[in-house]
Amino acid sequence: MARKQDIIDDHQHYRKNSLTLWGAVSMGAGVMIGAGIFALTGQVAEFAGALFPLAFVVAAIISSFAAYTYIKMSNAYPSAGGIAMVLSKAYGRSTLTGGCALLMAFSMIINESLVARTFGTYVLRLFDVGSHRLLVPALALALIIAAFLINIAGNRVIGGVSKVAAVLKIGGIAVFAIAALWVSGVDYEAVSAPTATKGVSAGGFLAGVALAILAYKGFTTITNSGGEVVNPHKNVGRAILISLAICFVVYILVALAVGSSLSIDQIIAAKNYSLAEAARPAFGSLGVQFTVLIAVIATGSGLLASMFAVSRMLVMLTEMRLIPHSHLGLSGENIQHHLLVYTAAVASLLAVFFDLSRIASLGAIFYLVMDIAIHWGVFRRLRREIGAHASVLIVAIVLDAVVLSAFLIVKFRADPVIILIATIGIATIFAFEKIYISRTPATPEMAS
Repeated sequence: MARKQDIIDDHQHYRKNSLTLWGAVSMGAGVMIGAGIFALTGQVAEFAGALFPLAFVVAAIISSFAAYTYIKMSNAYPSAGGIAMVLSKAYGRSTLTGGCALLMAFSMIINESLVARTFGTYVLRLFDVGSHRLLVPALALALIIAAFLINIAGNRVIGGVSKVAAVLKIGGIAVFAIAALWVSGVDYEAVSAPTATKGVSAGGFLAGVALAILAYKGFTTITNSGGEVVNPHKNVGRAILISLAICFVVYILVALAVGSSLSIDQIIAAKNYSLAEAARPAFGSLGVQFTVLIAVIATGSGLLASMFAVSRMLVMLTEMRLIPHSHLGLSGENIQHHLLVYTAAVASLLAVFFDLSRIASLGAIFYLVMDIAIHWGVFRRLRREIGAHASVLIVAIVLDAVVLSAFLIVKFRADPVIILIATIGIATIFAFEKIYISRTPATPEMAS
């Protein structure tokens, strides 16, 4: 019973009707607008060339089809269980449920390492430090530790920081984009370069779309908070759609601003800090400093919210007996604090040993595999129960499958190692779940 009480204590601050519609919107948009736009703009441009703004448009369309499934499920079963709840209803307590839930959790942890390295990359734009091979992971590690300590401090601190940061970063990014477009006269420099469309294939464009989808996947955070939203049967879906719309407008403005300030070759050369470089031609060093400040706010707050969300999701998986929990010598009985330690440790390892391109690639593969499984489960077993149209679910599956296939082909040719790592990672996760579930009967409570 002690373990059950620990879980109850961890969730006692989650209360019904504690999150308004606009609170949910700010949370979803705040999570989405972070490293996604700061790190991924250049990464997407590397694949999609001068068509990278269009890649963000297509990614928004695909994300909207994906959101349909989550909205329908949340409207029918608003729950703090989020992704785990959807998978459980679709597949029961099974290897597929546990494996896909862990894929989602790991994709979020991977995103944390992406956010942390983006923070380090942008901060170094302020200093003339030469080679920064060690400084970027060092700064990334420092941010992860800081976010961990704030999470440990308590939920009131997290909530207050997240709300202020959401307003600052969305407003700041919008100001940057509008000002850059104003100065450039919306002269899309990226297209005018001689090499703008060279080497851009349909597969490369779709691979860019796959990465751009990562910039929108944060809407699932709203699904995970369905049980706390006021009038959740209506407001969860509204919050998801509004936050996606806000992000779409911001991303397109930013993509056009970057493309109006830099050639495609310049964007690719500065792919890890393209927004800071795009501010230089129009605004000089002050523009770079302003962009770096917004990047620091966006990455810091995004990491803070993500660590909280991941630890919360892992607690729920523990409660559902889909993953084990061991104290491993850690003091105290708060399971969420223990899972924060594990989350921070894995994110730190990824941030230290992987570069931004590989981190983004791994996150995209894990997320898209999980997303396809969710759509398929709802299509096969739940669509009539929740009133979902089969055609929309099929389109969502096909779109995910097409961009994932294109991404795997392109990455296999360019970097087969990351495909091998992703394959081994997925196989390991599902093998672990199969062994654990087969040896752990589904009982209401776990021994402490």
